[in-house]
Amino acid sequence: MAKRQEGSRAKLRLHFLENIGRVMDSDELREVAGTSEWARRVRELRDEEGYQILTHHDRSNLKPGEYLLETDKPQPAFERSISKETRAFVLDRNGFTCQMCGAVAGEPHPYDPTKKTRLHIGHIIDKTMGGTDDPSNLRAICSVCNEGASNITLTRPDLKKLFTEVRRATNGDQLEVLKWLITKFPQQTKEFLP
Repeated sequence: MAKRQEGSRAKLRLHFLENIGRVMDSDELREVAGTSEWARRVRELRDEEGYQILTHHDRSNLKPGEYLLETDKPQPAFERSISKETRAFVLDRNGFTCQMCGAVAGEPHPYDPTKKTRLHIGHIIDKTMGGTDDPSNLRAICSVCNEGASNITLTRPDLKKLFTEVRRATNGDQLEVLKWLITKFPQQTKEFLP
């Protein structure tokens, strides 16, 4: 199984590197990977190998289900370090049930009854946001919920809270937010500049 997963990841890595700067959709990537777990392999390329694979969360001109690799130079990445024992502990502690939607491992998924529920271990606070691999920061999460849970919290801040947090940040951090917003919304930014 691990060999097949590494094969899928290698195929996706090669495909992204051969198509730098070209937007690809989920159907294309699923076909290249040859597995229904293609999205997990893309996350591994991003999180474990450091490839900056962009989505609609990063750029406003990308639609949901579209992916883009702009450079072949990976950024520092996080190593997978959750032991089998910790995984088993978290799954058992959570009753082999997704902690977001309540789906039970092996049963038909409530949002897609044609698929059986597959559980993964997910971070409550993502490692990219300072979370750890400690069991208290881990939970059982199904493939469907895990797909949409990357780097977000369960409750999104409202506009007032968001402005408050940005105002409290240092000037350097505020400039980083501005750079990120300009990168994400290049067309809309032109409307606001003189």
